[in-house]
Amino acid sequence: MQIINALPASILCALPPLVLGSASPRRHKLLAQLGVEFTIAAPEAREIAIAADPVGTVHHNALAKHVVCRKAHPRAAIITADTLVWFDNRLIGKPVHLKEAATFLRAFSGRTQIIFTAVALSLPDTDPVTRVVASSATFKVLSEETISTYLAATRPLDRAGAYDIDENGDLLIASYSGSYTNIMGLPLEEVCDWLTSVVNSR
Repeated sequence: MQIINALPASILCALPPLVLGSASPRRHKLLAQLGVEFTIAAPEAREIAIAADPVGTVHHNALAKHVVCRKAHPRAAIITADTLVWFDNRLIGKPVHLKEAATFLRAFSGRTQIIFTAVALSLPDTDPVTRVVASSATFKVLSEETISTYLAATRPLDRAGAYDIDENGDLLIASYSGSYTNIMGLPLEEVCDWLTSVVNSR
């Protein structure tokens, strides 16, 4: 995992109670790197897929999760997120089964994709701020043996694109550009910026 420095103690001490609206263990692990205390919620929001609009899709879904969290936690600061892969001019979400996961990885072999994450953030009684971040990942040329090894070693069904750059990602990824934590599902640079601005504006 890319190591992100924890926020300064002066920021951590002044943060309001925080809820992370996500069931993703990767997002939990990432946010914990900042040293913040937070509660986990798993919002059941109706997500959409707009075929030709990856930015609109992640923006809508992150906000939909945020609305559900806000109703349940009216006095907390809230962070929600949504991630997808944009490849060959189409949206790639989570695979339904291992056969589809293998199909995804075969298609990615030797090619580059864009990973979009939208993050929605808000304080109580304020409208959420939404930020969308894009990174790219270029895959190695993958053999059937490598694909089988990866799928056996990694749980692919809860990951957009059927992979996690941080878990055995060296088997798959030749290079990447942009935010590493965005590819994992939560761009910590944006989260840090928002949390710091929240404290400084008080």
